[in-house]
Amino acid sequence: MILTPIPLDQLGATLDRFAAQLDDPAARAAFARIRAMAPERASGDVAEQHRQQAIALARHLGVPVHHPGTHPPFNWDGTALDGDTEAYVILHEVAHFVLAPPERRELIDFGLGPGPDTRARIAAERAAVVPLLEREADEAEASLLGILWEAALGHPALASFLDQNWLEGLERSAAKHFGDVFGRLRRRGFTEAALPFEQASRSTAL
Repeated sequence: MILTPIPLDQLGATLDRFAAQLDDPAARAAFARIRAMAPERASGDVAEQHRQQAIALARHLGVPVHHPGTHPPFNWDGTALDGDTEAYVILHEVAHFVLAPPERRELIDFGLGPGPDTRARIAAERAAVVPLLEREADEAEASLLGILWEAALGHPALASFLDQNWLEGLERSAAKHFGDVFGRLRRRGFTEAALPFEQASRSTAL
Protein backbone atom coordinates (compact mmCIF):
# COMPACT_ATOMS: atom_id res chain seq x y z
CA MET A 1 0.00 0.00 0.00
CA ILE A 2 1.35 3.43 -0.96
CA LEU A 3 1.69 5.51 2.21
CA THR A 4 1.63 8.85 0.35
CA PRO A 5 -0.09 8.55 -3.05
CA ILE A 6 1.44 10.68 -5.81
CA PRO A 7 -0.95 12.21 -8.37
CA LEU A 8 -0.12 11.00 -11.87
CA ASP A 9 0.48 14.54 -13.14
CA GLN A 10 3.16 14.98 -10.46
CA LEU A 11 4.86 11.61 -10.87
CA GLY A 12 7.41 12.63 -13.50
CA ALA A 13 8.66 15.61 -11.50
CA THR A 14 8.77 13.52 -8.32
CA LEU A 15 10.85 10.83 -10.02
CA ASP A 16 13.15 13.54 -11.39
CA ARG A 17 13.77 14.85 -7.87
CA PHE A 18 14.49 11.34 -6.61
CA ALA A 19 16.93 10.62 -9.46
CA ALA A 20 18.76 13.91 -8.89
CA GLN A 21 19.53 12.86 -5.32
CA LEU A 22 21.21 9.57 -6.29
CA ASP A 23 24.98 10.05 -6.07
CA ASP A 24 26.13 6.62 -7.24
CA PRO A 25 26.09 6.16 -11.04
CA ALA A 26 25.23 2.46 -10.72
CA ALA A 27 22.26 3.27 -8.47
CA ARG A 28 21.12 5.96 -10.92
CA ALA A 29 21.31 3.47 -13.78
CA ALA A 30 19.34 0.89 -11.79
CA PHE A 31 16.66 3.46 -10.98
CA ALA A 32 16.48 4.48 -14.65
CA ARG A 33 15.70 0.88 -15.58
CA ILE A 34 12.95 0.78 -12.96
CA ARG A 35 11.55 4.14 -14.06
CA ALA A 36 11.31 2.98 -17.67
CA MET A 37 8.73 0.36 -16.70
CA ALA A 38 4.96 0.78 -16.32
CA PRO A 39 3.54 2.42 -13.16
CA GLU A 40 0.39 0.25 -13.28
CA ARG A 41 0.02 -3.47 -12.57
CA ALA A 42 -0.47 -5.81 -15.53
CA SER A 43 -3.75 -7.65 -15.94
CA GLY A 44 -5.26 -10.51 -17.92
CA ASP A 45 -3.04 -12.54 -20.24
CA VAL A 46 -0.07 -10.23 -19.69
CA ALA A 47 -0.23 -10.71 -15.93
CA GLU A 48 -0.36 -14.48 -16.40
CA GLN A 49 2.65 -14.39 -18.73
CA HIS A 50 4.53 -12.41 -16.08
CA ARG A 51 3.54 -14.94 -13.43
CA GLN A 52 4.88 -17.81 -15.53
CA GLN A 53 8.14 -15.93 -16.05
CA ALA A 54 8.45 -15.38 -12.31
CA ILE A 55 7.88 -19.10 -11.66
CA ALA A 56 10.47 -19.95 -14.31
CA LEU A 57 12.98 -17.70 -12.56
CA ALA A 58 12.19 -19.35 -9.22
CA ARG A 59 12.83 -22.80 -10.65
CA HIS A 60 15.99 -21.61 -12.38
CA LEU A 61 17.29 -20.52 -8.99
CA GLY A 62 16.36 -23.81 -7.37
CA VAL A 63 13.38 -22.47 -5.44
CA PRO A 64 10.68 -25.19 -5.04
CA VAL A 65 7.17 -24.11 -6.10
CA HIS A 66 3.94 -25.69 -4.89
CA HIS A 67 1.68 -27.32 -7.48
CA PRO A 68 -1.17 -25.09 -8.72
CA GLY A 69 -4.21 -25.12 -6.46
CA THR A 70 -2.26 -26.02 -3.31
CA HIS A 71 -3.29 -22.79 -1.52
CA PRO A 72 -0.68 -22.80 1.27
CA PRO A 73 -1.30 -20.33 4.12
CA PHE A 74 2.11 -18.72 3.59
CA ASN A 75 3.97 -17.33 0.56
CA TRP A 76 6.85 -19.55 1.72
CA ASP A 77 6.07 -22.43 4.11
CA GLY A 78 9.62 -23.61 4.63
CA THR A 79 9.49 -26.12 1.80
CA ALA A 80 8.03 -24.43 -1.29
CA LEU A 81 6.70 -21.19 -2.73
CA ASP A 82 3.07 -20.32 -3.39
CA GLY A 83 2.95 -19.92 -7.16
CA ASP A 84 -0.75 -19.00 -7.29
CA THR A 85 -0.15 -15.30 -6.73
CA GLU A 86 1.01 -12.25 -8.65
CA ALA A 87 4.38 -12.17 -10.41
CA TYR A 88 5.74 -9.37 -8.25
CA VAL A 89 4.90 -11.31 -5.07
CA ILE A 90 6.66 -14.41 -6.42
CA LEU A 91 9.76 -12.41 -7.35
CA HIS A 92 9.81 -10.78 -3.92
CA GLU A 93 9.71 -14.17 -2.21
CA VAL A 94 12.37 -15.58 -4.53
CA ALA A 95 14.53 -12.61 -3.53
CA HIS A 96 13.99 -13.50 0.12
CA PHE A 97 15.07 -17.08 -0.66
CA VAL A 98 18.35 -16.14 -2.34
CA LEU A 99 19.14 -13.55 0.34
CA ALA A 100 18.37 -15.82 3.31
CA PRO A 101 21.02 -18.04 4.91
CA PRO A 102 20.31 -21.78 4.47
CA GLU A 103 18.94 -22.24 8.00
CA ARG A 104 16.24 -19.60 7.45
CA ARG A 105 15.09 -21.16 4.20
CA GLU A 106 13.57 -23.94 6.32
CA LEU A 107 11.39 -21.51 8.29
CA ILE A 108 7.91 -20.17 7.57
CA ASP A 109 8.23 -16.82 5.76
CA PHE A 110 12.02 -17.14 6.18
CA GLY A 111 11.76 -16.45 9.91
CA LEU A 112 10.83 -12.83 9.24
CA GLY A 113 7.30 -12.93 10.63
CA PRO A 114 4.10 -12.59 8.61
CA GLY A 115 4.12 -10.69 5.35
CA PRO A 116 1.19 -8.73 3.87
CA ASP A 117 -0.24 -11.83 2.16
CA THR A 118 0.32 -14.31 5.00
CA ARG A 119 -2.98 -15.85 6.10
CA ALA A 120 -1.75 -17.90 9.09
CA ARG A 121 -0.25 -14.87 10.77
CA ILE A 122 0.08 -16.26 14.29
CA ALA A 123 2.04 -19.29 13.05
CA ALA A 124 4.32 -17.02 10.99
CA GLU A 125 4.99 -14.77 13.97
CA ARG A 126 5.83 -17.77 16.14
CA ALA A 127 8.35 -18.87 13.51
CA ALA A 128 10.06 -15.45 13.44
CA VAL A 129 13.71 -15.47 14.53
CA VAL A 130 14.96 -12.20 13.02
CA PRO A 131 14.97 -9.04 15.21
CA LEU A 132 12.75 -6.21 14.03
CA LEU A 133 15.47 -3.89 12.71
CA GLU A 134 17.10 -6.75 10.82
CA ARG A 135 13.69 -7.68 9.39
CA GLU A 136 13.36 -4.19 7.96
CA ALA A 137 16.77 -4.40 6.31
CA ASP A 138 15.99 -7.84 4.89
CA GLU A 139 12.63 -6.66 3.59
CA ALA A 140 14.23 -3.65 1.89
CA GLU A 141 16.83 -5.80 0.14
CA ALA A 142 14.24 -8.35 -1.01
CA SER A 143 11.96 -5.56 -2.18
CA LEU A 144 14.63 -3.88 -4.29
CA LEU A 145 16.04 -7.10 -5.71
CA GLY A 146 12.55 -8.22 -6.73
CA ILE A 147 11.92 -4.84 -8.36
CA LEU A 148 15.22 -5.00 -10.25
CA TRP A 149 14.21 -8.44 -11.55
CA GLU A 150 10.84 -7.03 -12.60
CA ALA A 151 12.57 -4.27 -14.55
CA ALA A 152 14.91 -6.69 -16.34
CA LEU A 153 11.96 -8.91 -17.26
CA GLY A 154 9.93 -5.99 -18.61
CA HIS A 155 7.35 -6.25 -15.81
CA PRO A 156 5.76 -3.12 -14.29
CA ALA A 157 8.63 -2.50 -11.87
CA LEU A 158 7.71 1.13 -11.32
CA ALA A 159 4.34 0.00 -9.94
CA SER A 160 6.15 -2.08 -7.31
CA PHE A 161 8.63 0.73 -6.62
CA LEU A 162 5.71 3.05 -5.84
CA ASP A 163 3.61 0.47 -4.01
CA GLN A 164 6.50 -0.55 -1.79
CA ASN A 165 7.06 3.08 -0.77
CA TRP A 166 10.56 3.72 -2.08
CA LEU A 167 9.64 7.40 -2.52
CA GLU A 168 8.45 7.85 1.06
CA GLY A 169 10.55 10.55 2.74
CA LEU A 170 11.60 11.97 -0.62
CA GLU A 171 12.92 15.22 0.84
CA ARG A 172 14.78 13.48 3.66
CA SER A 173 16.16 10.01 3.14
CA ALA A 174 14.47 8.13 0.28
CA ALA A 175 17.31 8.42 -2.22
CA LYS A 176 19.96 7.63 0.37
CA HIS A 177 17.97 4.59 1.48
CA PHE A 178 17.73 3.37 -2.12
CA GLY A 179 21.46 3.90 -2.63
CA ASP A 180 22.36 2.14 0.62
CA VAL A 181 20.19 -0.91 -0.13
CA PHE A 182 21.40 -1.08 -3.73
CA GLY A 183 24.97 -0.87 -2.46
CA ARG A 184 24.45 -3.78 -0.08
CA LEU A 185 22.99 -5.89 -2.89
CA ARG A 186 25.87 -4.96 -5.18
CA ARG A 187 28.50 -5.85 -2.56
CA ARG A 188 26.88 -9.27 -2.18
CA GLY A 189 27.01 -9.76 -5.96
CA PHE A 190 23.27 -9.84 -6.58
CA THR A 191 23.01 -6.90 -8.97
CA GLU A 192 25.70 -8.27 -11.30
CA ALA A 193 24.41 -11.85 -11.10
CA ALA A 194 20.77 -10.91 -11.72
CA LEU A 195 20.69 -10.48 -15.49
CA PRO A 196 21.64 -14.05 -16.51
CA PHE A 197 18.89 -15.37 -14.21
CA GLU A 198 16.37 -12.98 -15.72
CA GLN A 199 17.35 -13.84 -19.27
CA ALA A 200 16.98 -17.54 -18.48
CA SER A 201 13.56 -16.91 -16.97
CA ARG A 202 12.43 -14.86 -19.96
CA SER A 203 13.56 -17.49 -22.49
CA THR A 204 12.05 -20.33 -20.49
CA ALA A 205 8.65 -18.71 -20.15
CA LEU A 206 8.20 -17.29 -23.65
